[in-house]
Amino acid sequence: MDKLLSILSGLHPDIDFNSHDDLIGGGVLDSFDIVTIVADIDEAYGAAIPAEEIVPENFHSAAALFALIERLR
Repeated sequence: MDKLLSILSGLHPDIDFNSHDDLIGGGVLDSFDIVTIVADIDEAYGAAIPAEEIVPENFHSAAALFALIERLR
């Protein structure tokens, strides 16, 4: 999870990703951020996120995103 938090903090250092639970609806992450996150996760975790998994539910929070990574590995 530390790697993921580092990836997210690199995009938005002003956000507390440990507690924020509405990254999409709250306007924290945009489509460019999602593309960057997907590429960084592939590089950091070796977990390629397929297109059908790039849905808002998987990007609502760091915990949801980490659950996706765990599911894919």
